[in-house]
Amino acid sequence: QVQLVESGGGSVQSGGSLRLSCAASGYTYSSDCMGWFRQAPGKEREGVAHIDGTGRTRYADSVKGRFTISRDNAKNTLLLQMNSLKSEDTAMYYCAADPPCYSYYYAFTEAYFPYWGQGTQVTVSS
Repeated sequence: QVQLVESGGGSVQSGGSLRLSCAASGYTYSSDCMGWFRQAPGKEREGVAHIDGTGRTRYADSVKGRFTISRDNAKNTLLLQMNSLKSEDTAMYYCAADPPCYSYYYAFTEAYFPYWGQGTQVTVSS
């Protein structure tokens, strides 16, 4: 059974940093695609960052230069380092897994991600 468990969310002031983690279990991890998505109150869920099995990364324009996605294959963990946080980054953050990597060309298409975590809340105060 595939399980994704996020952690690392919290409250931080504008300009601060947080690091989110997503522990994955239940499938072979290193060759898949994984992503971070977020959903703010009253808004649709949106893609934030994506990484494939080769380590290639892609980011939403709103977070480029501030967020970094990475993976620790030894620990089966997906990471999201978030720096220079802004109030508009406030949202529930979800990690998602796409084992066949169908999202290779469509990084932020949710339909390609069959597995999702429960989310971790990030609140940025100005």
